[in-house]
Amino acid sequence: MADEDTSLIEANSTILEDIKDDSFLEDVGISPIVDYIYHKYQLAKDYRKTDEQRWLRSYTNYRGLYGQDVQFTEAEKSRVFIKVTKTKTLAAYGQVVDVLFAGQKFPLSIEPTRIPEGVTENVSFDPKKPEQLKETESPYGNRDDEGLPAGATLTSLELGPLEEKLEDMPIEEGVGKTPTAATFSPAMVAAKKMEKKIMDQLEESNASKHLRSTAFEMSLFGTGIIKGPFVTNKEYPNWEEDGSYSPTIKVMPQINHVSIWNMYPDPDANNMDEVQYVVERHKLSRTQLRALKARPFFRNKVIDECISMGESYTKESWEDDLADYEIQHSIERFEVLEYWGIIDKDLVDIKDLDIPKELEDADQLQANVWLCNNKVIRLVLNPFKPVRIPYMAVPYELNPYSFFGVGIAENMDDTQTLMNGFMRMAVDNAVLSGNLIIEVDETNLVPGQDLSLYPGKIFRRQGGAPGQAIFGTKFPNVSNENMQLFDKARQLSDESTGFPSFAHGQTGVSGTGRTASGISMLMNAAAGAVKSVIKNVDDYLLRPLGQGFFQFNMQFDFDPDIRGDLEVKARGVESLMANEVRSQRLMQFLGIASNPALAPFAKFHYVIAEIAKSLGLDPEKVTNSMEEAAIQAELLKQFQATQPQPQQPQQVPAGMNPQDTAGTGGGTIGTGQAPAPQEQGFTGNAQPQGPQGTPSEAQAPTQQPPSMATLQ
Repeated sequence: MADEDTSLIEANSTILEDIKDDSFLEDVGISPIVDYIYHKYQLAKDYRKTDEQRWLRSYTNYRGLYGQDVQFTEAEKSRVFIKVTKTKTLAAYGQVVDVLFAGQKFPLSIEPTRIPEGVTENVSFDPKKPEQLKETESPYGNRDDEGLPAGATLTSLELGPLEEKLEDMPIEEGVGKTPTAATFSPAMVAAKKMEKKIMDQLEESNASKHLRSTAFEMSLFGTGIIKGPFVTNKEYPNWEEDGSYSPTIKVMPQINHVSIWNMYPDPDANNMDEVQYVVERHKLSRTQLRALKARPFFRNKVIDECISMGESYTKESWEDDLADYEIQHSIERFEVLEYWGIIDKDLVDIKDLDIPKELEDADQLQANVWLCNNKVIRLVLNPFKPVRIPYMAVPYELNPYSFFGVGIAENMDDTQTLMNGFMRMAVDNAVLSGNLIIEVDETNLVPGQDLSLYPGKIFRRQGGAPGQAIFGTKFPNVSNENMQLFDKARQLSDESTGFPSFAHGQTGVSGTGRTASGISMLMNAAAGAVKSVIKNVDDYLLRPLGQGFFQFNMQFDFDPDIRGDLEVKARGVESLMANEVRSQRLMQFLGIASNPALAPFAKFHYVIAEIAKSLGLDPEKVTNSMEEAAIQAELLKQFQATQPQPQQPQQVPAGMNPQDTAGTGGGTIGTGQAPAPQEQGFTGNAQPQGPQGTPSEAQAPTQQPPSMATLQ
C-alpha cells in the first residue's frame, strides 16, 4: 500500500529528481541556492525583531513575570503581579476552541456550488409510477423524426458518482413531483463523501491537538500558524501471528502546528496571499533528523553527512527569555531550515536536475528546499496544483499593515501595568498602615539602650524635660482608593479585550445580570464582541485548511465518488451563537412551519438537522435522510394498521357524570321538589282502566327484569 501511495504522489507531482552522483555533494553549483535561502532567512529575521519584543512582553504578562525593562524604586517593597492577562487569554482560547470543535466535529462542510458544472443537480425516480416514458416516446408524438421532441425523457444525464448506480433506473431530471418519488442529488452525494473523507484525514493527522496549540498562540500572541496538508509516512502498528512486528506504512496528508517563534515570512507581505516565501526553523535531534530519511524525496546520503558534521543549533536572543532558566551548556540539536517559495531558475539550472518542459520558459520556480549545515537535504518543486505555500496564518485581531496580528495580551498591556501598579501601592500602604511608626526622644532616655520593640520591653529614662519619650504614629490607610483604581483598570481591560469578567466566571454581577434572561443577554453581547475573531478563524484558518485538503484529494486521490463542482464552507460563526438561543429560534420556526398552510414551504429535514447541531449532536447519526425517512414512515404506517383499534366510549346521557359511582347523577342536577298528588310525575295517581278493568295499553306497567332465580 505504501509503494502504491508513493508512486501515486510521484506520478502526479512535479518533482526535481534527487541527485544521483555523490560527487555532486561538492559541486559549487549548489552553493548559490544555499546562499540565496540564508539571505532570505536573515532578511525575515531582522525585520521580525520588533514583533519579537511584543511577543516577549505578552508572554511575561501571561506568566506573571516582570521583564528587565521594569525598574522598582527603593520605596516599593511589593513585587505582586495580578495575572489578569492569563485569565483573559484562557477565556479567549476557550471561546476559539469551542468554535473549532462545536458539535464534536470540525466546523467545515463541503457543498455543491450554486450551479454545479459537469453534473445534473437533481434527478428523481418513482418506483410506483404506472409507466415511464421510453427514450423515444413523447406525449406529443414525434415531429419529423428530428431528434427528441418536446416532452421526451432525457436520455443522457451527467450523474457523477451515481452514474453506475442509477444507469438501469428510469430516472427523470429534476425533483420528484409525486409522494412516492425518490430524489437524488449527484453533486450532494459527492460533497458528502468528500466531507467525510476530509474529516477522516483530519482525525488521522491528530488535527485537534495541533489546532488547540494554534488557537492558544493566536489568543496570546495574536497569530497562530498551521502547516499542511503535506505528505508524510504514517506507521500503523501490526504484529504477525508469530509475534514479529510488521508495521504498515501509508502515505497520508498531515498537518502540524508551527510555533510563531519559528515562522519567518516574507517581510513585504501582510498576509499569506501576498507572501513570496516562508522559512520555517526546525530544532531537530539526531533521531528526528535521521527520521527524515523515511520521508519522500529526502537525500539520505547528505543527511548522514550532516549528522557526521555534528550539532549546529544556535540560540536566538528570545530563547533565554522564554526559558525559566538560562541554558549554560551547548544545545545538542540541529538547526534545519525549511524554505517554501520562489527561487530563480538560474539557481537550479544545473546538471543532474531535471526541469519540467512546461517550466522551461519560466524565470522563477516555486520550490521546497531543506538546509542543514549549509547542505541541501531536499530540493523539489512545489508539488501542489494550483501552486500554494502550505501554511496558514490566522490573526486574532487583524492588523492590515502587518503579517502578524494583535492578541489579548497586547490589547491589555497598559491596563495590566496599571493593575499591577495600583495593587503594589495598596499592598505597600496596607503594610505601613498596619504598623506603628515609632518616634523616640533620646534626650529623655539613658544613652546606649537598644531601641528595638517587643512585648514587655523596658526603657530606662533619665532626668530631663518632662514628657513622653516614645511616641507611636499611625500611617493613614488609603488602600481602598488604590483598590478602586484597580477595579477601574480591570473594567478597562474588559473593554480593551472584548471579554467581560462575567464571561469567564466573575461573580458580583448586579441588576439585570442576576436573572437568567439578563445573563443570557450579557452572554450574547459578549459573543457579539468576538464575532470578528471567529470570522478571522473562518477566513484565515478553517476555509484555507478545508481547501487544502480538498485540493489534495482532487489532485492525488482518483476516487470518482468524491469528485465534483464543490466548494468548502467554514461554519465557525454559525457555531458561535449560543446553542440555547439557536435551538429556541429553530423550535419557534418549527412551530410556525407546522401550520398546514405554511408547511409546503419549509425544509423540515434541514430544520431537524440544525436542531440536532444546536443540541451538540451529530445530525448524520441522529437523523435520517429523505429516503430513510420515507421508509420509516411507511413502516410506521404498516405497524399502525396492524394494531387493534381502540373501542369507542359509550354515549353518556346528558347531565350524567360518568365518573359518578354513587348513581346520583353527578353534581350538576339540583334537588328540586317532590310532585303533589294529581300532578304530573306523582306515582300515586289512579290509572285509567280498560274495558276488562285492566290498565290501558298506553299505561301498561314496564316489565321488570327477571330475578336471578329465574335465570338459574
